[in-house]
Amino acid sequence: MSTESVIAVHRAVTVPLDPDRAFELFTARMSAYWPREHSIGTAPLDQVVVEPRAGGRWYERGTDGGECDWGRVAVWEPPGRVVLLWQIGADWRFDPGLETEVHVSFTEEEPGRTRVDIEHRHLERYGEQAAAMQGLFESPGAWTDTLTRFARLAE
Repeated sequence: MSTESVIAVHRAVTVPLDPDRAFELFTARMSAYWPREHSIGTAPLDQVVVEPRAGGRWYERGTDGGECDWGRVAVWEPPGRVVLLWQIGADWRFDPGLETEVHVSFTEEEPGRTRVDIEHRHLERYGEQAAAMQGLFESPGAWTDTLTRFARLAE
């Protein structure tokens, strides 16, 4: 039995889309809202790709065509939720031995309006850097900014 304390960051936004469209926008068009400066590749960010299936890759493609893994798709349940495994270390490099979880749920609040919740879980897996990474992910320029950009695109 684990006594590990789960550290998570939660953000939410409501968009004027039904859950199907919100899910599709979030997963298939991530390049359209993902902050360009949030890249770990060697070339400028061109595309963010989420392969639409459990076990699929989550990665960026640079303007030079090179690819850089970010993680994997753990759960693919359109239009209700997707869970992405974030495998980027505190040094901002892909780390296949690290798995934090980005849980994204899509809940219809009323016809044509969907609440999108992101919970980035298991930040304790960063070890000694857990508090610093939590602070970073809670900062205005992290998940808050990403969801704000997503909501603008949904309008």
